[in-house]
Amino acid sequence: MNLSPKKWMSRLALLAAVIVIIAAFIMLYLSPEKPPASQAFINGEVITMDANSTIAQAVFVQENQIVAVGDNQQIESLISDNTLVYDLQGKTLVPGLIDSHSHFPGSGMSLFMADLRSPPVGPITNIPALLQRLQDKAKDTPKGEWVNGFGYDNLMLDENRHPSRDELDRALPDHPVFILHVSGHMGVTNSLGLIETNISEESRDPEGGHYARDKNGRLNGLLEEHAATPLQANMLDLGIIEFLRMVTYSNNDYLKTGVTTAQNGAVSLEMAQGLKIAKMLNLTPLRLELWPQFDNFGLGFLDGSIRAEDYSRDRLNIGAIKIIADGSIQGYTGYLSEPYHEPFHGDAEYRGYPRVAYPELAEWIKKYHSAGFQLAVHGNGDASIDDILDGFEQAQKAFPTEDPRLILIHAQMAREDQLARMKILGVTPSFFSAHTYYWGDMHRDVTMGEERANRISPARTAVENGLRFSSHLDTPIVPMSPLLSVWSVVNRLSATGKLIGADERIDVMQALRTVTIDAAWQIYREQDLGSIEAGKLADLVVLESSPLVDPLTIKDIKVERTIIGGVTVYQH
Repeated sequence: MNLSPKKWMSRLALLAAVIVIIAAFIMLYLSPEKPPASQAFINGEVITMDANSTIAQAVFVQENQIVAVGDNQQIESLISDNTLVYDLQGKTLVPGLIDSHSHFPGSGMSLFMADLRSPPVGPITNIPALLQRLQDKAKDTPKGEWVNGFGYDNLMLDENRHPSRDELDRALPDHPVFILHVSGHMGVTNSLGLIETNISEESRDPEGGHYARDKNGRLNGLLEEHAATPLQANMLDLGIIEFLRMVTYSNNDYLKTGVTTAQNGAVSLEMAQGLKIAKMLNLTPLRLELWPQFDNFGLGFLDGSIRAEDYSRDRLNIGAIKIIADGSIQGYTGYLSEPYHEPFHGDAEYRGYPRVAYPELAEWIKKYHSAGFQLAVHGNGDASIDDILDGFEQAQKAFPTEDPRLILIHAQMAREDQLARMKILGVTPSFFSAHTYYWGDMHRDVTMGEERANRISPARTAVENGLRFSSHLDTPIVPMSPLLSVWSVVNRLSATGKLIGADERIDVMQALRTVTIDAAWQIYREQDLGSIEAGKLADLVVLESSPLVDPLTIKDIKVERTIIGGVTVYQH
């Protein structure tokens, strides 16, 4: 059919109009929701987390910013006809909670992988149950394709060991398999998995890693630290659609617990690109703090081929460069100055090992520090912490920085002399405080013994040394729940109710700082986040009850509303 020029013009005009309308709808959908012109929160307990730990009654917000904090009368005088007024009815308002170390959107791994976690998180208590969960996953996976699982914990299984290569072979003969340990520092694969990743009986241990073998010298499938890296990368090799599904899934995990700033604490180039796209598509309202891996994404910043501005945008920020110096205490790869409590495979002198040996570690620290980057270095064992502090001291001598705020991630077995040294060097620890809850009994009885277990995540000693520090959960290692982290710092109770180190407990107000203002300070965001003060961004959380009333109930307090930049993004 032939159309006249007039009809062609008419059709083109109609098509153009349709395109404009569709584009307008897309832009409307992708644009972040705008906050109300003004909001007032009255009749509450407002825990401001300011320098004086002020408790107020009410808060006034204009658009995305807090403009006044005070009593009801002061705030009510600012209310106009257009102000949205929230009567808190005695409930508690706190600053938006800051995730000081996790791996967003890692909690979404359960969309694609078998969840193998043990109590108190999941139901897996023995190897047959673990294998059954993997077989269930295999039913939906074509033969020859990978079946992955995450979160198994050998210390929590009845057999008190890792599953073996042979057990995985028998259970899933038609699939390559990889299961990631709860620590994230090791995992087990089967024979097909070894073939797929070109690991053979002749393979030698990579630097900073280990291929475990049975008593006959045959690979048993357990891969530690750098030996597991290729399989970890493979399990996270997702398409962009799958990745974006992870982001939307994980949003709720964080928002429902009051998190307003989330972190990916070891981001690769590919992960950063995915999160940038997620932000462009407005798939998450969270503020995201990204820490580039030192030997991957970070290299581009070091040589100038990548700029922070290339990835930073509203609510997306490139932060510290991340280095992993050692492994995990519960995985026996944390690097200690004294042997583990229970000998590792009969070796009474075993102390773990560094993932990055000291000379190389010191050189990387110097490279990034001299280039002006903040650093975040993972160190669990006290020998690893010595290496980190030694390397940073040398870097500071060569390239002095007045306020470096090197973040020592986990700092699990930090000694008192090391905490004093951190203060002198400008180092700030971020404790995985909930270790006392999830693994406290195991650290006391198996890995550390009672004396060292009582000093895990030494918050009280850090306070006495004048250190500012944060508390994190390392999600997906454990579920996101900042109030559980606060509860752990205050009570130091294991999952069985046993007290782990009474002398390292701190009070509730100090513990709240570890997930608010001190966590903001740690990443140089204390001027706009972390407390409820005039001039700061309106990131707020409404709690159903006060954490100041009963320390034992803090972990059970429900979040009723989460607000980011003045916009309610979660409501119970």
